[in-house]
Amino acid sequence: MANTFDLEEQEQLDQIKHFWQQYGNAITWVLILVLGAYAGWNGYQYWKVNTANKAAALYDEFDRALSAAETSRISRAFADLRERFGDTIHARHAALLVAKHHADAGRVDDAIAAIEWLSRQATDVGLQSVARLRWSALLVQKKDYDRALAALAAPFPEPFHALAADRKADILVLQGRTEQAAAEYQKALQPALTGEYRRMVEVKRSAMAAPTVASAAASTASTATSAVAASASAAASR
Repeated sequence: MANTFDLEEQEQLDQIKHFWQQYGNAITWVLILVLGAYAGWNGYQYWKVNTANKAAALYDEFDRALSAAETSRISRAFADLRERFGDTIHARHAALLVAKHHADAGRVDDAIAAIEWLSRQATDVGLQSVARLRWSALLVQKKDYDRALAALAAPFPEPFHALAADRKADILVLQGRTEQAAAEYQKALQPALTGEYRRMVEVKRSAMAAPTVASAAASTASTATSAVAASASAAASR
């Protein structure tokens, strides 16, 4: 009986050896890949948390500088955020605030640099749309109308269609391209546009057909540009 068991055990051992010789390397590599992926995932999660904590700490420094209105500290903290943590929401939100800080102080070129960076860096379509609208408004202040239109050239998501069309129309009016401006104002008058803003766009569109179209259109476009810039600023702060 003992010999029978010894033979069965030997056969089982031989089968295991044969199986391992045939599939052992493949099993080993699968285990290595699985364990490596698990270790990599844990490492990536740690890196994300660590990066977010560092970005938050640097944003706190930026926020303190902004509260104190210390421009040199603001610029330095934002530069650090942009260079070290440019793909975080902290850097993108800081860009909006930096642009507003410089614009309020009359440093339009500095404001443009910050908001242009944001418009190219942002991955959230809403934030990117707000950045492009504010970028175009700043370029209008510089009377750089061609670049202002270029900032609006790429398609906007549906909630921003009216704002973008209205802004394009304002710029076209300032360039004296009233027929094209009228068409853009008409695009802006979609059903979703309501309230005082809709009435303002209707006034501007009607001005395109007035006998004194050049002066009336330029005046309404100038007013509208300020209004839409304020609207974009408010949207960014929410």
